[in-house]
Amino acid sequence: MNVLSQSALMAHGLGAAAATLFGESPSQLRAIGWAGFLDTQFMLNSLASLALATMLGAAIGYHPIMRRTVDSLTEADMPKVYVMYAFIGAIIGVTVREFGMVIGVVVFGIGGLIRFRSVTDSTRDTARLIVVTLVGLIAGVGLPHLAALATLFAFLLIWVFDLRPACRVRIENLPDGRIAECTKVYRGALEGQGCRIISERRNSTKGRLDFIIRLPSRATWDSVNRALGNLPPDVCGDIDWQID
Repeated sequence: MNVLSQSALMAHGLGAAAATLFGESPSQLRAIGWAGFLDTQFMLNSLASLALATMLGAAIGYHPIMRRTVDSLTEADMPKVYVMYAFIGAIIGVTVREFGMVIGVVVFGIGGLIRFRSVTDSTRDTARLIVVTLVGLIAGVGLPHLAALATLFAFLLIWVFDLRPACRVRIENLPDGRIAECTKVYRGALEGQGCRIISERRNSTKGRLDFIIRLPSRATWDSVNRALGNLPPDVCGDIDWQID
């Protein structure tokens, strides 16, 4: 049974359970439909809730001390994941507040199923999968205005987060005894290209450098790689890239 089939079964089961628990039924849900776009007060209140959740999630995700422990691309992108999950929680909260516990329980249950049963390459992709599923469900139960608002907000978040993608640059086979000098040269070259260095690790015994960086919006990994390849041969090593 695939994830979609499991989601459908879970939605039915959770809906029935929630209806029994909270005295509601699917027919009692207020399917506002397209007229919801005219409810400017609700749209503004919902936008404020989503914005507040995003800012609070960012306050935790981008805590200054967390940068000191970044050692991988996954850790570098975790602040984005925190923000996306805060955004997901806000969507669920708005639906529960406005349209009853039945839809809230169903949305939360489907999100949990997808989070733990789907196969994605990263937690970032999982968060996006949950977002699009919630948007589809909200649209399907007759709340297109909330679905459109959530989609627009998610679109802007993804745009901002992926404007400067995180990359890992590994330089190996550096000249013996010159690791400090090589580090300075490569760091200067990366910063000269507009890259923001998140983490820097060096291994003198293996002659290896690891940088976790964010590419500038005006450049690509290819242009930065060419710049690194043009460094003096006596401080150069073998470059390997990993892009999230």
